[in-house]
Amino acid sequence: MATQQELQSLFNTLDRDQDGKVSINELFLSPGLSAIISSETNTNSPQELLVRYDSDEDGSITFEELKEAVKEAGNFVAN
Repeated sequence: MATQQELQSLFNTLDRDQDGKVSINELFLSPGLSAIISSETNTNSPQELLVRYDSDEDGSITFEELKEAVKEAGNFVAN
């Protein structure tokens, strides 16, 4: 389970170019962190995460999309 602060920290670490989005390439550059994201969102791969939760279909995940995925998986703890 992740708090918003923990999720934001994880997102910021993944967002290497600091553009406010995590691309498929950034997910693959951090396999350990991608595994954490997969477990928190109940997805099997970065590709599945994008297919299921990239609501604006821009090929990347924003913090809000990630937070929604974690909430949907029942792994978000409001703080």
